Amino acid sequence: MRLATFNLLHGRSPQDGLVDETRLATTVAAIDADILALQEVDRDQSRSNHLDLTTIAARAMNAPHHRFAAAVVGTPGERFRPLTHDDDGHGEPLYGIGLISRYPVRSWQVTRLTALPVRSPVLVSGPDGGITLLRDEPRVVLVATLDTPYGPITAAATHLSFVPGWNIRQLRQVVRALRALPPPRILLGDLNLPARLATLVSGWRSLAHRPTYPATHPRVQLDHILADPRGSHPLPAVTAVATPAATISDHRPLVVDLA
Repeated sequence: MRLATFNLLHGRSPQDGLVDETRLATTVAAIDADILALQEVDRDQSRSNHLDLTTIAARAMNAPHHRFAAAVVGTPGERFRPLTHDDDGHGEPLYGIGLISRYPVRSWQVTRLTALPVRSPVLVSGPDGGITLLRDEPRVVLVATLDTPYGPITAAATHLSFVPGWNIRQLRQVVRALRALPPPRILLGDLNLPARLATLVSGWRSLAHRPTYPATHPRVQLDHILADPRGSHPLPAVTAVATPAATISDHRPLVVDLA
């Protein structure tokens, strides 16, 4: 079984700033995951050619089971509003996360995480960078209970806040919500936390210790695959970990193979 999480940067390549459907599909196919969590995912956004990125990724994986969960209606960094209920955004541009599985899905569940209500100072790199105040975005957790060769598994995907402290609060909320679902439980996503802090706050075991950001010369691990150590049905052992280079995104995918 191969698990993977990938922050897509809405499919954009840092090299040319473009979103190309074929390039996205080729990148995802090369990961060859059985369960894949995606972050920074667009649907019907003009900046990504009005593509449905989750569906493109699922087709590239030959995975029949997938779902997109929008966190906001509109475009982050521009104009957006929270998506407070499970509708389709009335045909408007959406932004959120995705979860894709080659295994059958017994059930789906969505949990919404509120944004920090005030703007937060963020350091922007580059010649025109500096400290700027950014509006935090609402976040979402997308959970699937899967029928796998190892039995039922609860797999959750999320992308937590960039605001220090608030992302810790959100991670604790996610862990509490997942306790009510069947073990074994895994959490995949961009937690915007370093590895040691993510495991300390969650109390879960990291399946991979490998830097994932920035993509060109990774120095810090923001992307994680965590497993709940509780439960009578542990996951199989980890046999391999990889962070392959990709032609899209400013993150590298994190890939874990289980025995």
